[in-house]
Order: sequence, then C-alpha cells, then structure tokens
Amino acid sequence: MKFAYKFSNLLGAVYRQGNLSFSKDGNAVISPVGNRVSVFDLKNNTSETLPVSTIKNITSVGLSPDGALAVVVDEDGAALLVSLVTRAVLHHFHFHKPVSSIRFSPDGRKFVVTKENVALMYHAPGKQREFNAFALDKSYYGPYDETTCIDWTDDSKCFVVGSKDMSTWVFGAERWANLIYYSLGGHKDLIVGCFFEKDSLDLYTVSQDGTLCVWESDTELDELVLKKHRDEPKPPRQGEEEEEEDRAEGEVIRGKAGAPDEKDATKNVRYKQMSKHFFNKEGDFNNLTAAAYHKPSRILVTGFASGIFHLHELPEFNLIHSLSISQQRITSVAINSSGDWIGFGCSGMGQLLVWEWQSESYVFKQQGHFNNMAALAYSPDGQYIATGGDDGKVKVWNTNSGLCFVTFTEHTSSVTNVTFTSSGFVVVSASLDGTVRAYDLHRYRNFRTFASPRPAQFASLAVDAGGELVSAGAQDSFEIFLWSMQTGRLLEVLAGHEGPVSCLCFSPVRSILASASWDRTVRLWDMADSWQVKETLPLTSDGLSVTYRPDGQELAVATLNGEISFWNPDTASQTGSVVGRHDLETGRKETDKISAKQSAKCKSFTSLCYSADGDSVLAGGQSKFVCIYNVKEQMLMKKFEISCNLSFDAMEEFLDRRKMTEFGSLALVDEGAGDGDGVNISLPGVRRGDMSSRHFKPEIRVSSLRFSPTGRSWAATTTEGLLVYSMDGSLVFDPYDLDLDVTPASIRKQLRLQEWASAIVLAFRLNEKALKQEVLETVPHAQVPVVCGSLPDIYVEKLLGFVAASLEKSGHLQFYMTWAQSLLMLHGQKLKNRSGAILPTLQALQKSIQRHFDSLSKLCDFNMYNIRYAAALSKQRGVKRQAEEEEEEEDDEELSEEMSVASLEDADIML
Repeated sequence: MKFAYKFSNLLGAVYRQGNLSFSKDGNAVISPVGNRVSVFDLKNNTSETLPVSTIKNITSVGLSPDGALAVVVDEDGAALLVSLVTRAVLHHFHFHKPVSSIRFSPDGRKFVVTKENVALMYHAPGKQREFNAFALDKSYYGPYDETTCIDWTDDSKCFVVGSKDMSTWVFGAERWANLIYYSLGGHKDLIVGCFFEKDSLDLYTVSQDGTLCVWESDTELDELVLKKHRDEPKPPRQGEEEEEEDRAEGEVIRGKAGAPDEKDATKNVRYKQMSKHFFNKEGDFNNLTAAAYHKPSRILVTGFASGIFHLHELPEFNLIHSLSISQQRITSVAINSSGDWIGFGCSGMGQLLVWEWQSESYVFKQQGHFNNMAALAYSPDGQYIATGGDDGKVKVWNTNSGLCFVTFTEHTSSVTNVTFTSSGFVVVSASLDGTVRAYDLHRYRNFRTFASPRPAQFASLAVDAGGELVSAGAQDSFEIFLWSMQTGRLLEVLAGHEGPVSCLCFSPVRSILASASWDRTVRLWDMADSWQVKETLPLTSDGLSVTYRPDGQELAVATLNGEISFWNPDTASQTGSVVGRHDLETGRKETDKISAKQSAKCKSFTSLCYSADGDSVLAGGQSKFVCIYNVKEQMLMKKFEISCNLSFDAMEEFLDRRKMTEFGSLALVDEGAGDGDGVNISLPGVRRGDMSSRHFKPEIRVSSLRFSPTGRSWAATTTEGLLVYSMDGSLVFDPYDLDLDVTPASIRKQLRLQEWASAIVLAFRLNEKALKQEVLETVPHAQVPVVCGSLPDIYVEKLLGFVAASLEKSGHLQFYMTWAQSLLMLHGQKLKNRSGAILPTLQALQKSIQRHFDSLSKLCDFNMYNIRYAAALSKQRGVKRQAEEEEEEEDDEELSEEMSVASLEDADIML
C-alpha cells in the first residue's frame, strides 16, 4: 500500500468567522473556515478547500479585483498572499496586530488594511516583480478607537474608514489639495458599514444601533486637484509609533476632528447630512451586525443579531423585503457583482446561505455541525459520508461535491455513532437519547426507531453484513441490544460485560459480533448459535475500539494504555501488538498543571480502522496526529498532522512563556471570564441573544476514522471538521519490475510498431500515470477486446484499477467503459477467485460508473424536457398557423364570392 495521501477537502464546516467574499464572476463564494479557506462553486454546486492554512483562525479575506489574488489574515495579524489560480502561497507577512478589515482598490493598484486606530495603504502585489510583496505607501491616523470597515470610490481616488468611536473618516489615496481627510459624526454607536455612492463622493454610513446617515458632498470626483508640493510628513507622536519595518517606507497622514484648514485658494471638500433613517422603528432593541451595499443597483443589505435581514433601496430608504434566515446573529454579508445573490454567514450556527432576492429563493444553503463531530461512516461505494455530531444531527455528504444534501434532526441528544447498511441506502445512528434510528436515503425519512425496554444511553453501534441485525451497546447498563431491521422488534439483550460497552463490530464474512468494553475484555458473540459468547479475549487495559480486517481473518483492538493489539478471531490468540502512546505526541493544554510528556501517559487511541486492502491500520485519538501502522511489520509507516491551528488547545508541547506570570499561566488566573477568544457557550435553553461572556478553547482531537471502500481516500472527524485525505499519485514513483529496457522511448517504439499489449505491459512496469494514459488512449477502439485477451493475469488487475481511476475524471466515457467491460468479460472468472483482494478496485469502478450514470441521467432528463417543450411549442405554433391559414382561405372565399356577385350585378346592368 502507498502512503502518499494529501489533504483533499474539508467537509462538515462551511463558515466559522470573518468576512465572506464573492469571486469576480459572482458564481463562487469564498468562505473562511477556521484557519482554512473554502471556495463554494454555486453554478456547479461543488466545494473546494484551498491547500493553504494559517497559524490561527482567519478573520479577514481581501480579494483583488481581477480575482487572481487573495490576502488572508488571521487573529494575530499574520497574513498570507495566496494565488487563487495556482492555489499556492506567494508571500508571508505579519501586521503584528489584529486586522479588522482589508480591501483592494477597484483599479487593483493599492489595498488598505485597518488595524487598531490606523489605516495602512500598501502597494498591491503582482503588478511588477518585487522582493517585498507588501510595500507600505501611506499610514492614515484619525480615529481614536478601533477601525471597523473600509470602502473605496469607483476611481480609487479616495477611501472611507468607519470606527468604533462612532466617527467616519474620508481619506484621499493621493495628496489631493482639496481633500486630505474629512471626519463625519452623526452616530451614537459604532460604525458597521460605510459606502460610497457610484462614481461619487456621496456617502452612506450605518451604525450598530440601526441608524443610516446619508451624506452629500459638494465636490465631484473629477474636481479633486492634486497637490503640487508635498508637505513633509510630521514626526510621529510618542505612543503611536508603528513597527520599524512598516515605517521604513511610507508617508504619515494625521487627521483631526472636522475638516482640515483651508490654507490655499482651493476650496476644500465639504459634506452635508441629507437625511437620517432608522431600522428599529418598533422600538425593539436589535443590534445591526453586518451590512453590504451594491452600488449599481443601489441595494443596501443589513443583517441583525436576531437573524433577520433587510433589503432597502437607497437613497429613498424603501424596504424591498425582510426575512428571518437564522436564530443566531448574522456575522457577515456580501453581494455578488451582478447584485442578484446575497451571501450570509452566521458564525454561531456555522451557516452559509446565498439568497436570490428577486426570486426570493435560496441558491445555496449549508450548515455544518455547530458542535463537535462524533462519528462518520462511508457508504459501500464510497460516494457518501454520513456524520453524527454532539448537536444531535445526522448529515450525509457527497464526497464528489463536498456538500451536505440531507440532514436528519430526529435525535434529541448527542449522536455517538453512525453506519451504513450493505445496500448503501440506509443510514443507522445511535444516540445518548436512548434510541437507534434508521434513515432511508431514497425518501429521506426516519423509517425505524429502535429503543430498549429500559432507558439506556447508546455509545456504540454495528449492523451486520446482510443489514438484518442492528446492535447497540449501552454505556450505563453494560448490555448489548439486538434488533431486527425488518420488524423493528428487540430480539435479544446480551449481558455479560462488567463495564460500559465502548465499541461494537460485526465480522464482514460471518455472523459474529465483537464487543470491546471497559472491563478489559473483547467478547465474540455468535449470532447463529443462540447469541452465545464464542470467545473472550483478555486485554491488558480497558478496551476502547475494536475493528475487523476486511477479510474477517484478523481483529484489531485499541486499549486505554495506548496499545493496539492484533488477534486471530478463530483461535482467540494474539498475533501482535503495537505500543503507540509515544506516537500520539500530545500537546499541553493551557490549563494543564503537568507537562505534555506526563499527560501523554494517559492518552490513547480511540478510533481504529483497517485500510481497504487490510495491510495497514489507521489510528487516531486525543492528539493532532493520525498514525498509519503496517500490521505485518507492526511498525509506524506515516503520521499525518491534521491541523496546525493554534486557536485550538493542546496544540503545542510547551506553553508560551509570554503567557506565564509569577502566579502561573494566564489561562489559570481568570478562568471562565473569556475575552472574546475561543467559542461562546450560551446558557441552556437560550435561543435568542445571550449577554454572558463564557468562552472555551476547543481541544484538538480525532473522534472517528474511516477508510474509503475504494481505498483511494480516508476521512477523519476532528475538532476542525471532517477532513478528507486522498491519494496523491503525482508524488509517487513506484515502478513495477523495472528494467534497463523499460523507458518511455521503448514504450513509444512499441506503440509505433502497433504492439499494443507489449506497450501496455511496459507502461505498467514503469508505472507513470501520464505514460499509461497515453498508451491506453492510443490503442484503437476495435483492438481493445483483443488486447485485453492477450494481457498477462498480473497486469489485468493493475489495468482495471487504472481504468477505474481514469473513468472518474476522463471525458472519454465510452472508451474507458469498453476497457472495463472487456476486462471483466474476458477475465471475470479469474477476478472472481480473487474477489477479496480486488474488492476496492471494483468498488472504485462502481463509484465512477454510478457518478457518470447520475450526471448523464440528469442531462438526459433535462434534454427530454427541452425536446418536449420544443415539440409542444412547435405543435402550438402549427395549430396557430393552421388556424391563420384557414382564416385566410375563408377570407379569400368571401372575397371571391363578393367579386362573383359584383360581376353578376354588372352583367345584369349591362343586359
């Protein structure tokens, strides 16, 4: 097995905090999720997580006007310059203080960053080659409190900055003679948004108390005059010095309350308040939390703490409509370039919504688990992932699109485990509310609810290979309950364990149930023989997780002392063990009074999973690492670091000395009264608003791991979300039976000689993906069955695996389907004899075919509807044309009759 897996996608979370942004074409929304950035394509309904991550949670994202660059800033002010074209990090920079907002100028030449009470204007990177991508141009002082928002004029001549001191400041990007700075008041609360009118200096300002001020300028943008002689910048006042590297370049501009003095003959820009409007007319106190303005259509969108948003048309302040979209505060609002779609982010619930206001419908509606994820399961074909969380929800995600397509909310307490049945169309979940529920993925409904005679909290779950038996282990009564999926009746209660049942697993080939418990045993229950205990395996410590190898010939058990032991279920003998405690490398929490080395002694693996081929085992637990062990060699093969986000607890081995005082760690000094960092804990039962200030820092851990049945990816539910790691073929050079004669030149020579089978064998011996694809696509379509028949048996499986992987992404659908059909028809019996070994390959092939079948079915249905519509339209027009022709014929007949009558009358007169 190859271990060249790389991070592929982040599921289970769509938005955490920070500002939303739309792409240049308006068809994709860019959302910060923790310390990563996800891009949601609204046209193709897919999601992608960029392969970049910051040290802490992201708070601000600034997009360049051409959509090629993004500046991503985290909580501490560390910034990354990211190319959205190549998905690569181009530059690292540190602002040294938290950044509240960042905005590029419309011409793409500058960008402004606001931190504390200063606005810093930088030259935008990418216009020319430079060593330092972030070159400071000017520093603007004026506000006395933290700055909150920025907006630019359309011609990039001026920008406006809002502040928490209730003032708004207009600054010139250049040294204009008639506009250096201008301060505006008029509000009684902090400024949430400030917006310029299109091609004008006229302003709208919105404050948190729900007040909108309309400001009119007496000067047009064309009337701004450049200053001839630049004044020397004054030396900085003491206490307001910036960092030395920032001050090395750049000019300092200081503003005072009011307008600057008119020393020249040039008339300075003046503002006048035209009108004032209020959102909270009913008198209910509802904080305005986010605002966005679309200049061409003059639409103002405002979001409130109650989850309501308003659409107003300015400057008349006409309400278009208002709607409640969440029970939590709206954190961020964005409008796309066309003004049709509005994006909303709600950090409290982890919601991301895109609303089309003209048709009043959702374009996109996603929500992650807003508490920890507890469990996950892959469908048998690897297309779907089901997850369960502490919020009591069960969600099913599509691995191709990365989006959730159904959410089940029937559970009233935390979901502890989920699994699929062998058919792939039924999801079963266990919960602490004392129920096990089965969901139908055809009709999206809860069709079975299993309960115990006495209330019990279910912590483990398993379904047998046939999908007939459902078992769940209780953590309070130490019993295992068995139900029939068909009837929903309780069949048996298995008693015998003397501690909570931590994990259950059915054998993939026989009707035997393995149960691990805190009583230091694993029991094997025979379902065919009156549910008797077949074997009892003694453990050295409490059992936490148990899993069968895909062929059912081996059992892996994780225990509390950090060991993984391997057992033969037939002989009940131990075949090996791995001591994995040192591989966990746990970090020290801020509130820990002991070192990480000491706390690691009580850490262990809590989740185990075999790879699809059974050669390796994946292990994760109370750590930021996921380990892959080789079962045969019983050694560590690779460790994956699932996160580098220091916003989580227990990430670092040693505590930061800057947080240490003579009384100990700062985290221990005032525990419970948070200062805004971490996750807000609301009071139980509170639905709207909470004046408390309790926060906690989530601890990094892996709660569940699963390998995809196709063997090409694996997934982990972590504090960060659902992380998917896929096989990276580009990093592996793994030749098979390499020789001096096996070169690309010799392979292409065989192609020229039309020795197709020989060329394929040589290409698979060299094992380079591009070369294999070239050889395969050069073979004529008519020769495919002949070539498949002459291939050696050892290369048939390799070719089938390559066809399955290529079919998923290639556009040559019929060509690769022909290869798959020929291989299966000609070598079907030999492949059937080795079905256990090639099962992942066949499941990958099935997944690819199913995906194409679904997309083609959708396309064909759409085309059929179009054809029917066109036929009905033409038929309607034909009927209409026929009626018109009949009317014309009738008119002609009447005319001819009139003419004949007239001629007869003329003849009578002549006679």
